[in-house]
Amino acid sequence: MGELYLVLAAGAMAAGFVQGLSGFGFGMVAMSFWAWTVEPRLAAPMAVFGALSGQLLAAFTVRRGFALARLLPFVAGGLLGIPLGLKVLPYLDPVVFKVCIGGLLAVWCPLMLCAGRLPRISVGGRTADGVAGLMGGVMGGLGGFTGVIPTLWCTLRGYDRDTQRAVIQNFNLSMLTVTMIGYVVTGVVTSAMLPQFAVVLPAMLVPAWLGTRVYTGISDAAFRRVVLGLLTLSGIALLAASLPRLLA
Repeated sequence: MGELYLVLAAGAMAAGFVQGLSGFGFGMVAMSFWAWTVEPRLAAPMAVFGALSGQLLAAFTVRRGFALARLLPFVAGGLLGIPLGLKVLPYLDPVVFKVCIGGLLAVWCPLMLCAGRLPRISVGGRTADGVAGLMGGVMGGLGGFTGVIPTLWCTLRGYDRDTQRAVIQNFNLSMLTVTMIGYVVTGVVTSAMLPQFAVVLPAMLVPAWLGTRVYTGISDAAFRRVVLGLLTLSGIALLAASLPRLLA
């Protein structure tokens, strides 16, 4: 039991710092620590809880670039997309899905990272933003990847770091809140998990705050490299976990 708490704390500390810096990525980083020790039925709610706690902290400490009118289409699309993803989930091969998403991120994000000048997409307006949010919601329902498509979309939109972070941070906050409520209502979260929640919360708070402090001191170009680098690592991790199972 002591080893479990140490692993939970270590994963929460690393994931909290990354999320504080980038505005997303808690689940990806935490799972890299927890996947080998923590049972999936415990790891999933712990990841959602830690990410939600980090987003709440960031919402109060990093508020630059927030614009409700810009955020609403993403959130509206995401709220519509989550139940769609949950309905499709029983008919989808999760291994194939993860390989496809991992391949997309592992190839496309490094290309964007190496490009001297990214093409800026200005067409579509709020409708296109809503579609990006819808796709994020669907992917959240399918596997918890709510921020992937909206993050890529904001990068292609050419948003500055504060605008992009405000959109992704508050979009993920909305989606994580809905997910956590769903976990509680459906009984995924139980009273037996309270000691683990009590480990994750204090372990991630200070690193998350430190991450937000580092964020305030970096440039737009550095923030773009952090975001695309994290998405690339996420894709590689998905491929590493899923491709051997698909080939087998």
